[in-house]
Amino acid sequence: MYVQKSLLGFEDLGLSKCVLNAINKKGFEEPTDIQTMTIPIMLKNDTNIIAQAQTGTGKTAAFGLPLVDLVNDELKTVQSLILVPTRELAIQVSEEINSLKGDKALRIVPIYGGQSIDEQFRRLKKGVHIVVGTPGRIIDHLMRKTLKLKDIEHLILDEADEMLNMGFADDMEEILKHTNPSKRTLLFSATMPAKIRDLADKYMPSYKQLTAKQKQLTTNLTEQIYFEVKASDKFEALCRIIDIEENFYGLVFCRTKIDVEAVVTHLIDRSYDAEAIHGDISQAQRERTLEKFKKQRINILVATDVAARGIDVNNLTHVINYSLPNDPESYVHRIGRTGRAGRQGTAITFITPSEYSRLMFIQRIAKTDIKKSQIPKVKDIIETKKKKITEDILNGFDEKIDPKYYTWATKLLADQDPIELLARVLNYTYDEDLNAEGYSDIKEIGSQRNTMEEEGKTRLFVALGKKDKINAKKLVELIKSRVKLKSKQISDIQVLDKFSFVTVPFAKAEEIIAGFQLEGQTPLITHAKKRSKKRGK
Repeated sequence: MYVQKSLLGFEDLGLSKCVLNAINKKGFEEPTDIQTMTIPIMLKNDTNIIAQAQTGTGKTAAFGLPLVDLVNDELKTVQSLILVPTRELAIQVSEEINSLKGDKALRIVPIYGGQSIDEQFRRLKKGVHIVVGTPGRIIDHLMRKTLKLKDIEHLILDEADEMLNMGFADDMEEILKHTNPSKRTLLFSATMPAKIRDLADKYMPSYKQLTAKQKQLTTNLTEQIYFEVKASDKFEALCRIIDIEENFYGLVFCRTKIDVEAVVTHLIDRSYDAEAIHGDISQAQRERTLEKFKKQRINILVATDVAARGIDVNNLTHVINYSLPNDPESYVHRIGRTGRAGRQGTAITFITPSEYSRLMFIQRIAKTDIKKSQIPKVKDIIETKKKKITEDILNGFDEKIDPKYYTWATKLLADQDPIELLARVLNYTYDEDLNAEGYSDIKEIGSQRNTMEEEGKTRLFVALGKKDKINAKKLVELIKSRVKLKSKQISDIQVLDKFSFVTVPFAKAEEIIAGFQLEGQTPLITHAKKRSKKRGK
């Protein structure tokens, strides 16, 4: 078993100039442990690999970067297959490798259930070099003979333990039977259960095992919450979060440099001390901005993921995901910037209603807990500001005051009521800061959700019923065979002639749906409310 910690740079790993240029554009500054271990061995192309590394350690780039160099873009055959457990991961991995291919004319296609199989066939027919797919849909194409794997040179099993947990062991073995026996197989997994070792011993007669140093995926010192808001209300929500904190000092992440500039411009317009860093900022300007941020001459830094790489600040109070990260790894990297040096930190994520399932996917893969919270109300923000002003005034009695202010105060009090006078002074000084009309309304979205979902449960539709010889017990066992959960977590079971309904924890719903969506073209399990709308038409 090979465990390594290295100070090597990307240029020391044997990658081509084309790939190094792509890495530079992405903003990667140094390889992670698993990348340092995997890339040189994979480029030699003379052994199979089992790599154990957690989510958030750069696994996709670990196999994606050498794969770009190893694949021949002049051929029109499928040379590499990457198997992943879910459609979200298929899309993520495909996008990541596309961003790393540089000038190379590679065609990378995600293949997953829920997408038109005919459209996938048309894309495959045009010629594809790398296929990223979920087991069920890959088997569909193999049975239809619309995908041939006899010539592939690399098979990559990503999140292998997740695929086993979701019940894809047989599917994985079926796919392996259709592949070129002389291919190189790379198996990536966060854990190494006995089933994975059995699979490796059966289909990988010799391999090198790599193990990245285990790191805590998310810090216990980071409180993780999310707010569900309309896209148009995100900026107002951001302002409320900043204002309700006594000493806000945080990073705000946006997806694009255009978003970064827009947010910073609006913040400055509202008199916040904020600056931006993104890919178009010069190195000199970046260094000046970071220096100001570290010395807290500005308390808000708005950035893209790429530009934020290398920022090392230990006392942030907040990391705010103004835009939902693309993948669990990005989420982990972002929120890891809070809760450093033994301090409590808060990670806040804004999502629109359509992004809820993506957030649940991130939560599940990152094995963390992101709790829903309510956006601060204007009246609470005003009270917080008043409390801070009161503390500042009362704590200021120890400060030396210029005698001219005592003279001025004496004259003002000569024929004025002191309470009336103090009220006027406070109004003159703080009226703008304490004006509730300075905030816009934010529409509550949470109330539109199904009550069960708010309580952490949701209703699922199952396209099996009594005619399929299904009863409540068999239905529970069927679900448990694909998803790791206890029988008592499946409740309110209703088995009808042609279909059934069950209630499950919301956090498990997406996992259950993903597990059974790969059975064929028609999903076996869906959200009950979505299904019922279709049936009512």
